[in-house]
Amino acid sequence: MADFRLVNPEGWEYDLQSVYSAYIGHFQLHNVPWYDRTWGQFFETFEQFLGFSWPVITVTDSWTGRAHIVTRLTTVGAFIKMIKTRFGETLPTPDNMLKVAHFETSQRHLRNVADWATYKKLYTTLPAVALAAFKTRVRAGEPKAVRELWAKRDKTFLAIDFEWSERNPATFLEWGYAAVRCGHLEAVGAWPPMPESNYRKGHYIIGDYVDKIVNKHCPTYPWQYAWGDSQIIPKTKLPQIVQSVISSLVSPDAETTANSLVLVGHGVSSDIQRLEETKIKIPHNVLIIDTASFERALFNAGERGTMHDPKTGKLRAQGSTLSLGGLLHSLGIDPPCALHNAGNDAFMCLLALQKIMEPGTATPMPDPDARRKPKSACLAMGASMPVAFMGHLTVEDGGRSMSGYFKSPGGLGSPRIRERERGLVDGGMDEMGMVRRVSKYRSASPPGTGGSWKDDKDTDREKEGWVRSAKGLRSVTK
Repeated sequence: MADFRLVNPEGWEYDLQSVYSAYIGHFQLHNVPWYDRTWGQFFETFEQFLGFSWPVITVTDSWTGRAHIVTRLTTVGAFIKMIKTRFGETLPTPDNMLKVAHFETSQRHLRNVADWATYKKLYTTLPAVALAAFKTRVRAGEPKAVRELWAKRDKTFLAIDFEWSERNPATFLEWGYAAVRCGHLEAVGAWPPMPESNYRKGHYIIGDYVDKIVNKHCPTYPWQYAWGDSQIIPKTKLPQIVQSVISSLVSPDAETTANSLVLVGHGVSSDIQRLEETKIKIPHNVLIIDTASFERALFNAGERGTMHDPKTGKLRAQGSTLSLGGLLHSLGIDPPCALHNAGNDAFMCLLALQKIMEPGTATPMPDPDARRKPKSACLAMGASMPVAFMGHLTVEDGGRSMSGYFKSPGGLGSPRIRERERGLVDGGMDEMGMVRRVSKYRSASPPGTGGSWKDDKDTDREKEGWVRSAKGLRSVTK
Protein backbone atom coordinates (compact mmCIF):
# COMPACT_ATOMS: atom_id res chain seq x y z
CA MET A 1 0.00 0.00 0.00
CA ALA A 2 3.02 2.28 0.22
CA ASP A 3 3.20 2.57 -3.57
CA PHE A 4 0.30 4.57 -4.97
CA ARG A 5 -0.48 7.38 -7.34
CA LEU A 6 -3.29 9.86 -7.76
CA VAL A 7 -6.21 9.24 -10.11
CA ASN A 8 -9.46 11.01 -10.89
CA PRO A 9 -12.48 9.25 -9.33
CA GLU A 10 -14.50 9.23 -12.57
CA GLY A 11 -15.15 5.65 -13.64
CA TRP A 12 -14.30 4.17 -10.24
CA GLU A 13 -17.78 3.17 -9.21
CA TYR A 14 -18.12 -0.55 -8.37
CA ASP A 15 -17.70 -1.76 -4.80
CA LEU A 16 -15.03 -4.43 -4.88
CA GLN A 17 -16.62 -6.88 -2.47
CA SER A 18 -19.94 -6.50 -4.27
CA VAL A 19 -18.26 -7.76 -7.46
CA TYR A 20 -17.34 -11.01 -5.71
CA SER A 21 -20.79 -11.21 -4.10
CA ALA A 22 -22.49 -10.64 -7.47
CA TYR A 23 -20.60 -13.58 -9.02
CA ILE A 24 -21.55 -15.89 -6.15
CA GLY A 25 -25.19 -14.84 -6.58
CA HIS A 26 -24.96 -15.36 -10.33
CA PHE A 27 -23.61 -18.87 -9.89
CA GLN A 28 -26.41 -19.67 -7.45
CA LEU A 29 -29.14 -18.25 -9.70
CA HIS A 30 -27.97 -20.08 -12.81
CA ASN A 31 -26.88 -23.32 -11.13
CA VAL A 32 -23.25 -22.93 -12.19
CA PRO A 33 -21.05 -25.56 -10.42
CA TRP A 34 -18.13 -23.16 -10.03
CA TYR A 35 -16.54 -25.46 -7.41
CA ASP A 36 -15.93 -28.08 -10.14
CA ARG A 37 -14.35 -25.66 -12.60
CA THR A 38 -10.64 -25.08 -13.00
CA TRP A 39 -11.11 -21.38 -12.33
CA GLY A 40 -13.21 -22.08 -9.22
CA GLN A 41 -10.21 -21.40 -6.98
CA PHE A 42 -10.78 -17.66 -7.40
CA PHE A 43 -14.25 -17.90 -5.84
CA GLU A 44 -13.60 -20.12 -2.83
CA THR A 45 -13.24 -17.07 -0.60
CA PHE A 46 -13.08 -13.34 -1.01
CA GLU A 47 -9.41 -13.57 -0.09
CA GLN A 48 -8.83 -15.90 -3.06
CA PHE A 49 -10.75 -13.49 -5.27
CA LEU A 50 -8.38 -10.69 -4.24
CA GLY A 51 -5.47 -12.73 -5.61
CA PHE A 52 -6.13 -11.24 -9.05
CA SER A 53 -4.65 -7.96 -7.71
CA TRP A 54 -7.33 -5.32 -7.98
CA PRO A 55 -6.60 -1.59 -8.43
CA VAL A 56 -8.90 0.34 -6.09
CA ILE A 57 -9.59 3.74 -4.53
CA THR A 58 -11.73 4.78 -1.57
CA VAL A 59 -14.76 7.04 -2.08
CA THR A 60 -18.03 7.84 -0.34
CA ASP A 61 -21.51 7.50 -1.76
CA SER A 62 -22.98 10.92 -2.48
CA TRP A 63 -26.39 9.90 -1.15
CA THR A 64 -25.78 7.49 1.72
CA GLY A 65 -22.48 8.96 2.88
CA ARG A 66 -20.99 5.49 3.30
CA ALA A 67 -17.39 4.87 2.32
CA HIS A 68 -16.48 2.15 -0.17
CA ILE A 69 -13.46 0.46 -1.72
CA VAL A 70 -14.23 0.64 -5.42
CA THR A 71 -12.76 -0.54 -8.69
CA ARG A 72 -13.51 0.11 -12.36
CA LEU A 73 -15.68 -1.83 -14.78
CA THR A 74 -12.66 -2.14 -17.06
CA THR A 75 -10.85 -4.02 -14.29
CA VAL A 76 -13.77 -6.45 -14.06
CA GLY A 77 -13.37 -6.91 -17.81
CA ALA A 78 -9.65 -7.61 -17.31
CA PHE A 79 -10.52 -10.29 -14.76
CA ILE A 80 -12.94 -11.92 -17.21
CA LYS A 81 -10.26 -11.79 -19.90
CA MET A 82 -7.77 -13.48 -17.54
CA ILE A 83 -10.22 -16.35 -16.91
CA LYS A 84 -10.75 -16.72 -20.66
CA THR A 85 -7.00 -16.74 -21.40
CA ARG A 86 -5.94 -19.12 -18.62
CA PHE A 87 -8.91 -21.48 -18.43
CA GLY A 88 -10.68 -21.16 -21.78
CA GLU A 89 -14.07 -20.22 -20.33
CA THR A 90 -15.93 -16.95 -20.55
CA LEU A 91 -17.58 -15.48 -17.48
CA PRO A 92 -20.37 -12.94 -17.83
CA THR A 93 -20.34 -9.49 -16.27
CA PRO A 94 -22.76 -9.72 -13.34
CA ASP A 95 -25.57 -7.20 -13.46
CA ASN A 96 -26.12 -6.70 -9.74
CA MET A 97 -22.83 -5.18 -8.63
CA LEU A 98 -23.14 -2.25 -6.22
CA LYS A 99 -22.61 0.96 -8.16
CA VAL A 100 -21.41 3.90 -6.09
CA ALA A 101 -22.06 7.51 -7.12
CA HIS A 102 -18.94 9.04 -5.62
CA PHE A 103 -19.12 12.30 -3.70
CA GLU A 104 -15.47 13.20 -4.11
CA THR A 105 -14.31 15.19 -7.11
CA SER A 106 -10.63 15.59 -6.27
CA GLN A 107 -7.97 13.03 -7.11
CA ARG A 108 -7.77 9.90 -4.98
CA HIS A 109 -4.94 7.58 -3.98
CA LEU A 110 -4.70 4.47 -6.15
CA ARG A 111 -3.81 1.21 -4.43
CA ASN A 112 -3.48 -2.40 -5.57
CA VAL A 113 -5.13 -5.00 -3.36
CA ALA A 114 -3.88 -8.56 -3.85
CA ASP A 115 -4.44 -10.17 -0.43
CA TRP A 116 -6.69 -10.05 2.58
CA ALA A 117 -4.20 -8.25 4.83
CA THR A 118 -3.95 -5.34 2.40
CA TYR A 119 -7.71 -5.16 1.98
CA LYS A 120 -8.27 -5.26 5.72
CA LYS A 121 -5.78 -2.46 6.31
CA LEU A 122 -7.47 -0.31 3.68
CA TYR A 123 -10.89 -1.18 5.07
CA THR A 124 -9.95 0.27 8.46
CA THR A 125 -9.51 3.68 6.82
CA LEU A 126 -13.11 3.84 5.58
CA PRO A 127 -14.56 5.55 8.70
CA ALA A 128 -12.02 8.36 8.33
CA VAL A 129 -12.89 8.65 4.63
CA ALA A 130 -16.60 8.86 5.48
CA LEU A 131 -15.96 11.48 8.17
CA ALA A 132 -13.90 13.66 5.83
CA ALA A 133 -16.65 13.57 3.22
CA PHE A 134 -19.34 14.24 5.82
CA LYS A 135 -17.45 17.29 7.10
CA THR A 136 -17.28 18.63 3.54
CA ARG A 137 -20.97 17.98 2.92
CA VAL A 138 -22.01 19.70 6.14
CA ARG A 139 -19.72 22.67 5.51
CA ALA A 140 -21.20 23.05 2.00
CA GLY A 141 -24.69 23.13 3.51
CA GLU A 142 -25.96 19.93 1.92
CA PRO A 143 -29.54 19.70 3.26
CA LYS A 144 -29.54 15.93 3.77
CA ALA A 145 -26.30 15.99 5.74
CA VAL A 146 -27.28 18.93 7.96
CA ARG A 147 -30.72 17.49 8.66
CA GLU A 148 -29.18 14.14 9.50
CA LEU A 149 -26.86 15.86 11.94
CA TRP A 150 -29.69 17.70 13.70
CA ALA A 151 -32.00 14.67 13.73
CA LYS A 152 -29.55 12.61 15.81
CA ARG A 153 -30.14 14.97 18.75
CA ASP A 154 -26.75 14.10 20.23
CA LYS A 155 -24.63 17.08 19.22
CA THR A 156 -23.90 20.44 20.82
CA PHE A 157 -24.45 23.30 18.38
CA LEU A 158 -22.32 26.35 19.17
CA ALA A 159 -23.03 29.54 17.21
CA ILE A 160 -20.27 32.15 17.34
CA ASP A 161 -19.77 35.65 16.02
CA PHE A 162 -16.91 38.15 16.07
CA GLU A 163 -17.20 41.85 15.41
CA TRP A 164 -13.96 43.51 14.35
CA SER A 165 -12.61 46.82 13.08
CA GLU A 166 -13.18 47.61 9.43
CA ARG A 167 -9.69 49.03 9.20
CA ASN A 168 -7.92 46.14 10.92
CA PRO A 169 -9.62 42.71 11.09
CA ALA A 170 -7.14 41.70 13.79
CA THR A 171 -8.72 44.26 16.14
CA PHE A 172 -11.64 42.49 17.78
CA LEU A 173 -14.45 44.62 19.16
CA GLU A 174 -16.86 41.95 20.42
CA TRP A 175 -17.39 38.22 20.65
CA GLY A 176 -20.63 36.41 21.30
CA TYR A 177 -21.89 32.85 21.38
CA ALA A 178 -25.03 30.77 21.84
CA ALA A 179 -25.05 27.02 22.38
CA VAL A 180 -27.66 24.28 22.66
CA ARG A 181 -26.71 20.87 24.06
CA CYS A 182 -29.13 18.61 22.20
CA GLY A 183 -27.89 15.40 23.83
CA HIS A 184 -28.71 16.67 27.31
CA LEU A 185 -32.11 17.99 26.28
CA GLU A 186 -33.03 14.74 24.55
CA ALA A 187 -31.99 12.76 27.63
CA VAL A 188 -34.46 14.64 29.83
CA GLY A 189 -37.22 14.76 27.22
CA ALA A 190 -36.99 18.51 26.65
CA TRP A 191 -37.33 18.61 22.88
CA PRO A 192 -37.41 20.77 20.84
CA PRO A 193 -35.16 23.26 22.64
CA MET A 194 -36.64 26.47 24.04
CA PRO A 195 -34.19 29.19 23.00
CA GLU A 196 -34.83 31.56 25.90
CA SER A 197 -34.13 28.90 28.54
CA ASN A 198 -32.15 26.14 26.79
CA TYR A 199 -29.52 28.21 25.02
CA ARG A 200 -26.29 28.88 26.86
CA LYS A 201 -25.23 32.31 25.72
CA GLY A 202 -22.73 35.08 26.32
CA HIS A 203 -21.46 38.42 25.06
CA TYR A 204 -18.03 39.98 25.57
CA ILE A 205 -17.06 43.56 24.79
CA ILE A 206 -13.41 44.49 24.35
CA GLY A 207 -12.99 47.36 26.77
CA ASP A 208 -9.84 48.61 25.03
CA TYR A 209 -11.83 49.68 21.96
CA VAL A 210 -15.47 50.12 22.94
CA ASP A 211 -16.80 53.51 21.77
CA LYS A 212 -13.30 54.36 20.55
CA ILE A 213 -13.29 52.37 17.32
CA VAL A 214 -16.52 52.85 15.40
CA ASN A 215 -17.11 51.14 12.06
CA LYS A 216 -18.57 53.51 9.49
CA HIS A 217 -19.79 51.16 6.75
CA CYS A 218 -21.26 48.54 9.07
CA PRO A 219 -21.65 49.98 12.59
CA THR A 220 -21.65 47.62 15.54
CA TYR A 221 -23.83 48.00 18.60
CA PRO A 222 -21.90 46.64 21.58
CA TRP A 223 -24.27 48.05 24.21
CA GLN A 224 -27.38 46.43 22.73
CA TYR A 225 -27.01 42.79 23.85
CA ALA A 226 -30.54 41.58 24.55
CA TRP A 227 -30.15 38.14 26.11
CA GLY A 228 -28.18 38.63 29.28
CA ASP A 229 -25.22 40.43 30.79
CA SER A 230 -22.47 41.80 28.58
CA GLN A 231 -19.02 41.40 30.03
CA ILE A 232 -16.34 44.00 29.40
CA ILE A 233 -12.92 42.39 29.14
CA PRO A 234 -9.40 43.44 28.11
CA LYS A 235 -8.31 42.34 24.66
CA THR A 236 -5.62 40.05 26.08
CA LYS A 237 -8.23 37.89 27.80
CA LEU A 238 -10.42 37.20 24.77
CA PRO A 239 -8.50 34.13 23.48
CA GLN A 240 -8.55 32.60 26.95
CA ILE A 241 -12.31 33.11 27.28
CA VAL A 242 -13.12 31.78 23.79
CA GLN A 243 -10.95 28.72 24.38
CA SER A 244 -12.64 28.00 27.70
CA VAL A 245 -16.12 28.14 26.15
CA ILE A 246 -15.14 25.78 23.35
CA SER A 247 -13.29 23.44 25.71
CA SER A 248 -16.37 23.16 27.92
CA LEU A 249 -18.42 21.77 25.03
CA VAL A 250 -15.98 19.84 22.83
CA SER A 251 -15.18 16.11 22.89
CA PRO A 252 -11.74 14.57 22.16
CA ASP A 253 -10.33 14.61 18.65
CA ALA A 254 -10.66 11.41 16.61
CA GLU A 255 -9.96 10.37 13.04
CA THR A 256 -12.98 8.17 12.57
CA THR A 257 -15.87 9.79 14.45
CA ALA A 258 -17.32 13.27 14.42
CA ASN A 259 -16.93 15.51 17.45
CA SER A 260 -19.87 16.16 19.73
CA LEU A 261 -19.42 19.88 19.01
CA VAL A 262 -20.76 21.51 15.86
CA LEU A 263 -19.73 25.10 15.14
CA VAL A 264 -22.40 27.32 13.57
CA GLY A 265 -22.11 30.73 11.96
CA HIS A 266 -23.56 32.90 9.21
CA GLY A 267 -20.76 33.40 6.73
CA VAL A 268 -18.71 31.39 9.16
CA SER A 269 -15.46 31.38 7.17
CA SER A 270 -14.44 34.78 8.55
CA ASP A 271 -15.16 33.68 12.12
CA ILE A 272 -13.11 30.51 11.64
CA GLN A 273 -10.27 32.67 10.34
CA ARG A 274 -10.47 34.82 13.47
CA LEU A 275 -10.23 31.68 15.62
CA GLU A 276 -7.14 30.58 13.75
CA GLU A 277 -5.54 34.01 14.12
CA THR A 278 -6.01 33.89 17.87
CA LYS A 279 -4.53 30.37 18.09
CA ILE A 280 -7.76 28.85 19.37
CA LYS A 281 -7.47 25.06 19.36
CA ILE A 282 -10.31 23.25 17.64
CA PRO A 283 -10.25 19.46 17.08
CA HIS A 284 -10.07 18.40 13.45
CA ASN A 285 -13.23 16.32 13.76
CA VAL A 286 -15.45 19.32 14.61
CA LEU A 287 -18.20 19.81 12.04
CA ILE A 288 -19.04 23.33 10.81
CA ILE A 289 -22.41 24.60 9.58
CA ASP A 290 -22.66 27.84 7.63
CA THR A 291 -26.30 28.87 7.82
CA ALA A 292 -25.82 31.06 4.73
CA SER A 293 -24.64 28.09 2.66
CA PHE A 294 -27.30 25.80 4.15
CA GLU A 295 -30.14 28.19 3.31
CA ARG A 296 -28.73 28.78 -0.18
CA ALA A 297 -28.61 25.01 -0.81
CA LEU A 298 -32.22 24.70 0.33
CA PHE A 299 -33.27 27.50 -2.01
CA ASN A 300 -31.35 26.06 -4.96
CA ALA A 301 -33.06 22.71 -4.33
CA GLY A 302 -36.48 24.41 -4.49
CA GLU A 303 -37.25 23.78 -0.81
CA ARG A 304 -37.79 27.42 0.11
CA GLY A 305 -40.28 28.28 -2.60
CA THR A 306 -40.42 31.52 -4.57
CA MET A 307 -38.76 34.43 -2.83
CA HIS A 308 -38.74 38.16 -3.57
CA ASP A 309 -36.31 40.83 -2.53
CA PRO A 310 -38.22 42.88 0.10
CA LYS A 311 -36.53 46.09 -1.11
CA THR A 312 -36.74 45.75 -4.89
CA GLY A 313 -39.54 43.22 -5.21
CA LYS A 314 -37.50 41.24 -7.73
CA LEU A 315 -37.39 37.46 -7.75
CA ARG A 316 -34.47 35.98 -5.90
CA ALA A 317 -31.85 34.54 -8.23
CA GLN A 318 -30.46 31.02 -7.98
CA GLY A 319 -27.20 30.87 -6.07
CA SER A 320 -27.79 34.14 -4.21
CA THR A 321 -27.02 34.38 -0.50
CA LEU A 322 -29.12 36.01 2.20
CA SER A 323 -27.74 38.15 4.98
CA LEU A 324 -28.57 37.10 8.53
CA GLY A 325 -31.30 39.72 8.63
CA GLY A 326 -32.65 38.52 5.29
CA LEU A 327 -32.64 34.92 6.51
CA LEU A 328 -34.57 35.84 9.64
CA HIS A 329 -37.07 37.84 7.56
CA SER A 330 -37.55 34.88 5.20
CA LEU A 331 -38.34 32.68 8.20
CA GLY A 332 -40.95 35.11 9.47
CA ILE A 333 -38.78 36.26 12.36
CA ASP A 334 -38.83 39.94 13.23
CA PRO A 335 -35.55 40.25 15.15
CA PRO A 336 -36.38 41.38 18.70
CA CYS A 337 -32.86 42.72 19.12
CA ALA A 338 -30.26 44.79 17.30
CA LEU A 339 -28.15 42.88 14.80
CA HIS A 340 -24.42 43.53 14.35
CA ASN A 341 -24.05 42.91 18.05
CA ALA A 342 -21.91 39.78 18.38
CA GLY A 343 -24.04 38.20 21.10
CA ASN A 344 -27.32 38.93 19.35
CA ASP A 345 -26.01 37.70 15.99
CA ALA A 346 -24.86 34.40 17.49
CA PHE A 347 -28.19 33.91 19.26
CA MET A 348 -30.26 34.71 16.17
CA CYS A 349 -28.04 32.55 13.95
CA LEU A 350 -28.66 29.53 16.17
CA LEU A 351 -32.35 30.39 16.32
CA ALA A 352 -32.50 30.54 12.51
CA LEU A 353 -30.93 27.09 12.24
CA GLN A 354 -33.42 25.67 14.74
CA LYS A 355 -36.31 27.42 12.99
CA ILE A 356 -35.40 25.70 9.71
CA MET A 357 -35.14 22.33 11.45
CA GLU A 358 -38.07 22.83 13.83
CA PRO A 359 -40.55 25.19 12.09
CA GLY A 360 -42.75 25.30 15.18
CA THR A 361 -40.10 27.05 17.23
CA ALA A 362 -41.46 30.28 18.70
CA THR A 363 -39.44 33.47 18.49
CA PRO A 364 -38.21 34.35 21.99
CA MET A 365 -38.52 37.89 23.29
CA PRO A 366 -36.04 39.56 25.61
CA ASP A 367 -37.32 41.13 28.79
CA PRO A 368 -37.50 44.88 28.05
CA ASP A 369 -37.69 45.71 31.78
CA ALA A 370 -34.51 43.84 32.67
CA ARG A 371 -31.73 46.20 33.71
CA ARG A 372 -28.76 44.07 32.79
CA LYS A 373 -25.42 45.71 33.36
CA PRO A 374 -22.13 44.84 31.71
CA LYS A 375 -19.71 43.26 34.13
CA SER A 376 -16.12 44.27 34.37
CA ALA A 377 -13.31 44.57 36.83
CA CYS A 378 -13.71 48.36 36.56
CA LEU A 379 -17.18 48.25 38.08
CA ALA A 380 -15.98 46.10 40.92
CA MET A 381 -13.41 48.78 41.80
CA GLY A 382 -16.01 51.51 41.75
CA ALA A 383 -15.08 53.13 38.44
CA SER A 384 -17.85 54.67 36.42
CA MET A 385 -18.99 52.88 33.26
CA PRO A 386 -21.87 53.56 30.86
CA VAL A 387 -24.24 50.62 30.69
CA ALA A 388 -26.79 49.93 27.98
CA PHE A 389 -29.42 47.28 27.39
CA MET A 390 -31.92 47.36 24.56
CA GLY A 391 -31.28 51.09 24.03
CA HIS A 392 -31.50 52.08 27.70
CA LEU A 393 -28.32 53.72 29.02
CA THR A 394 -27.74 54.06 32.75
CA VAL A 395 -24.75 55.48 34.52
CA GLU A 396 -22.93 53.84 37.38
CA ASP A 397 -21.08 56.02 39.86
CA GLY A 398 -19.15 54.17 42.53
CA GLY A 399 -21.50 51.21 42.21
CA ARG A 400 -24.58 53.44 42.72
CA SER A 401 -27.08 53.56 39.89
CA MET A 402 -28.02 57.06 38.79
CA SER A 403 -31.13 58.08 36.92
CA GLY A 404 -31.65 57.05 33.33
CA TYR A 405 -29.65 59.12 30.90
CA PHE A 406 -30.32 57.84 27.41
CA LYS A 407 -33.09 55.73 26.08
CA SER A 408 -34.11 54.63 22.60
CA PRO A 409 -37.11 52.35 22.00
CA GLY A 410 -35.48 50.73 18.99
CA GLY A 411 -32.23 49.82 20.67
CA LEU A 412 -30.06 50.58 17.68
CA GLY A 413 -26.64 51.07 19.11
CA SER A 414 -24.18 52.66 21.44
CA PRO A 415 -24.93 56.21 22.63
CA ARG A 416 -22.41 57.70 20.22
CA ILE A 417 -23.93 55.94 17.21
CA ARG A 418 -27.46 56.85 18.24
CA GLU A 419 -26.41 60.44 18.81
CA ARG A 420 -25.04 60.76 15.30
CA GLU A 421 -28.01 59.00 13.69
CA ARG A 422 -30.63 61.05 15.49
CA GLY A 423 -28.81 64.38 14.96
CA LEU A 424 -29.05 65.54 18.56
CA VAL A 425 -27.06 68.66 19.45
CA ASP A 426 -25.67 70.23 22.59
CA GLY A 427 -28.35 71.27 25.03
CA GLY A 428 -31.02 69.08 23.39
CA MET A 429 -33.68 67.31 25.43
CA ASP A 430 -33.35 63.55 25.59
CA GLU A 431 -36.29 61.16 25.60
CA MET A 432 -36.44 61.25 29.41
CA GLY A 433 -36.79 65.00 29.43
CA MET A 434 -33.27 65.66 30.62
CA VAL A 435 -31.17 68.47 29.19
CA ARG A 436 -27.82 67.12 28.21
CA ARG A 437 -24.56 68.18 26.65
CA VAL A 438 -22.50 66.27 24.14
CA SER A 439 -18.74 66.45 24.11
CA LYS A 440 -16.92 67.67 21.04
CA TYR A 441 -16.09 63.99 20.39
CA ARG A 442 -19.82 63.23 20.21
CA SER A 443 -19.90 61.30 23.47
CA ALA A 444 -23.28 60.81 25.08
CA SER A 445 -21.77 60.36 28.53
CA PRO A 446 -21.55 63.21 31.07
CA PRO A 447 -18.09 64.06 32.37
CA GLY A 448 -16.59 61.73 34.88
CA THR A 449 -18.89 58.83 34.01
CA GLY A 450 -16.84 56.90 31.47
CA GLY A 451 -17.53 56.74 27.77
CA SER A 452 -15.21 58.83 25.63
CA TRP A 453 -15.48 62.10 27.57
CA LYS A 454 -12.11 61.33 29.12
CA ASP A 455 -10.59 61.85 25.67
CA ASP A 456 -11.58 65.53 25.57
CA LYS A 457 -8.69 67.91 25.77
CA ASP A 458 -10.49 70.65 27.68
CA THR A 459 -11.77 68.42 30.46
CA ASP A 460 -11.94 71.04 33.17
CA ARG A 461 -13.78 73.51 31.00
CA GLU A 462 -16.21 70.85 29.75
CA LYS A 463 -17.07 69.77 33.28
CA GLU A 464 -18.36 73.20 34.09
CA GLY A 465 -22.10 73.40 33.97
CA TRP A 466 -22.77 69.95 35.43
CA VAL A 467 -24.24 69.54 38.91
CA ARG A 468 -25.21 66.46 40.84
CA SER A 469 -28.72 66.19 42.19
CA ALA A 470 -30.81 63.49 43.78
CA LYS A 471 -31.92 62.54 40.31
CA GLY A 472 -28.45 62.26 38.85
CA LEU A 473 -26.29 64.56 36.78
CA ARG A 474 -28.02 67.52 35.22
CA SER A 475 -26.76 70.25 32.93
CA VAL A 476 -27.11 73.83 34.05
CA THR A 477 -25.38 75.25 31.01
CA LYS A 478 -26.79 78.57 30.04
